[in-house]
Amino acid sequence: YTMTPGGATPIGPIAMGLKTPAHITVPGTPEQIALQPLKPEDMQYFDKLLMDVDESLLSKQEKAEREIMGYLLKIKNGTPQQRKSGLRKITENARRLGAGPLFHQILPLLMSPTLEDQERHLLVKVIDRVLYKLDDLVRPYVHKILVVIEPLLIDEDYYARVEGREIISNLAKAAGLATMISTMRPDIDNVDEYVRNTTARAFAVVASSLGIPALLPFLKAVCKSIKIVQQIAILMGCAILPYLKQLVEIVENGLTDEQQKVRTMTALCISALAEASSPYGIEAFDSILKPLWKGIRSHRGKGLAAQLKAVGYLIPLMDAEYASYYTKEVMLILIREFISPDEEMKKIVLKVVKQCCSTDGVEPEYVRDEILGPFFKAFWNHRMAMDRRNYKQLVDTTVEIAQKVGGVVIIQKIVEDLKDENEQYRKMVMETIDNVITLMGTTDIDDRLEELLFDGILYAF
Repeated sequence: YTMTPGGATPIGPIAMGLKTPAHITVPGTPEQIALQPLKPEDMQYFDKLLMDVDESLLSKQEKAEREIMGYLLKIKNGTPQQRKSGLRKITENARRLGAGPLFHQILPLLMSPTLEDQERHLLVKVIDRVLYKLDDLVRPYVHKILVVIEPLLIDEDYYARVEGREIISNLAKAAGLATMISTMRPDIDNVDEYVRNTTARAFAVVASSLGIPALLPFLKAVCKSIKIVQQIAILMGCAILPYLKQLVEIVENGLTDEQQKVRTMTALCISALAEASSPYGIEAFDSILKPLWKGIRSHRGKGLAAQLKAVGYLIPLMDAEYASYYTKEVMLILIREFISPDEEMKKIVLKVVKQCCSTDGVEPEYVRDEILGPFFKAFWNHRMAMDRRNYKQLVDTTVEIAQKVGGVVIIQKIVEDLKDENEQYRKMVMETIDNVITLMGTTDIDDRLEELLFDGILYAF
């Protein structure tokens, strides 16, 4: 800085008589876009900005391309103020710049393997704003956008999934149902399961955005996709209740399909529908109860696990009388599967036992006489304590049984295990006792049991 009567004046490269580097634009030049710092991985996307070109010789398309690059670089690498300015300008000029040039620049950037979470979030924001401005001009680019955005729907990061849903929702509103269906329809039959899964999730987002009634005619007449119905149930929850009967009718034939995988998928879909509509809607499932019951008697392995899961979610929806009858029927199969070596089957069996025991129509005497013995023999062992997922489910199921038969009955069965040699098993016993006492109190615990508890706790810790 040089001190002058008017204050401090900055000395820049021009004032010092130095030549300005070609890749940095100077305020007052036609381009008016100050170049942000470039990372090595950005070079392939923004290399054209580094070239010193005469703007008057550029075509309209090339000018638009450079302008978009400048805005995107500001948004991606700039300061918060520069980002705000870049985002505002790219939104305001979206229709002038055109959908083609915009998505030609934005989508490859979004697919970059080196993109950081924060950068992805900013680019998603750009697409969101641009979609709103472009409206129906996005129609020719729907498939390209979906190819980039659909993988976000199965991302491990919760916020990435939310952002993916938001873009597809806005895309559906901008492009309309007909365009979305015609674009995504071929992908539902794709040979790659990954593509089918992401497309089903995208369809669920479209249903959530435009309403289930808009998508029902397509699902009934054209597609009957079990995966889409399942994803709609998972995403929309109790909002499916008014259309539950129609959704069940769309998938019901899958339970009697000759393909094992289709039967399994249908059962999982029914469990998702029942979970979403709980505690209402049992009338809608009338047509599938018979094939489902037939299925759990004849299937084994994964197919049986999925159908047991469906039954587990349906029983709590039933009236007390029906719930009692169906619980006794399904319990014969559950007790047989207690000794299954498959970890996934164990998890589902525990969950279904919990759901059955929490239902009003199931009597405490029945649980005490028929379930307790085989349950403790099969599940209360060291192996279950070492498996984190099953450990948690076992504790939850045991606490649910305690609420049905009484806390003292359960505590008496496991109190001696507080002195077990396995630390993880002792921890599981202690956690169960803690949860039971927290929920049910200590009123029924007699002096002898109290002594055993204190003795065991002192030993355990």
